[in-house]
Amino acid sequence: MTNTKRLYSIPYILWLVLFVVTPVLLIIYQSFKGIDGNFSLVNYKEYFSSTTYLAMTFNSVWYAFLITLVVLFISYPTAYFLVRTKHKQLWLMLIILPTWVNLLLKAYAFIGIFSAHGSINQFLEMTGLGSQQILFTDFSFIFVAAYIEIPFMIMPIFNTLEELNPSLISASRDLGASSWETFRRVIFPLSMNGVKSGVQAVFIPSLSLFMLTRLIGGNRVITLGTAIEEHFMVTQNWGMGSTIGVVLIVAMLVIMLITGERKKKTGGNK
Repeated sequence: MTNTKRLYSIPYILWLVLFVVTPVLLIIYQSFKGIDGNFSLVNYKEYFSSTTYLAMTFNSVWYAFLITLVVLFISYPTAYFLVRTKHKQLWLMLIILPTWVNLLLKAYAFIGIFSAHGSINQFLEMTGLGSQQILFTDFSFIFVAAYIEIPFMIMPIFNTLEELNPSLISASRDLGASSWETFRRVIFPLSMNGVKSGVQAVFIPSLSLFMLTRLIGGNRVITLGTAIEEHFMVTQNWGMGSTIGVVLIVAMLVIMLITGERKKKTGGNK
C-alpha cells in the first residue's frame, strides 16, 4: 500500500519540481545577476535604496489591501445570504460563471463600459450630468479588479458557512442571544477560516496585477507586477525583474503565514 502511494505521488512531485520549485530557483538565481551579467547584490541594493521601488511596493500592498477590503465587504454578505437561499447551488454557479471568461475579454468589456463614449457615460449624458472620466482612474481599476476577484472570496466563505453546525446557532438563540449577537459571537468567528482563505485568494493575486493596471488603470497605477513586466519585456533587465519577483514571492509567503490556519497545540494531564 505504501509503495502504491509513493507511485501515485511521483507525477505530483515531478509537477511540483518542474513548474514550482525550478522556476522559483531560476528567479532567485537570476536576481543575483547584474545588467552586466556578473553575480552581485547590486539589484537588491538598488531596490531597497530606491524611493521609486519602495513607493511601488507600498502602492502594490495598498491597492491589494483596498481590493481585498472591497471584495470582502461584498462577498461575505453575499455568501451569508446565499447559504440561506432556496436555489443556492444555481446562484453559486451564476457567480462562478464569469470566471470561465478570459480575463482579457472582461478587461476590454469594461473598457467599452467605462470609456468616454461607453454605456455609463451615455447614461450620464441622458440624465444631464454630462460625460465623466471613469476609465484610467483608481476607481475603475479597483472596481474591475474587485469584480474579477469576488468569486474567489465568495467560494471559501460559502463553503465554511455551509459546513457550520446548525445546532450551535440554535443553542445561541436558546440562550437568549439576538441575531446580531449570534452572528458576532458564533457565526463570524467560526467562518474565519473561510475569510482567511478568501483573503489569500484575493490579496496575493492582487499584489502582482499588471494587465489591469495598463488596460483599466492606464498606467496611473504602478505595481510590482507592472515593474516586473517592464523589466522583462521592455528594458530587458532580467536581473532587476527577478529581484522584484523575489520580493513579491516573499511578500506572498508572509501573507500566507499571517492568514494561514494555525493549529492549536493540545495537551492533556496524565
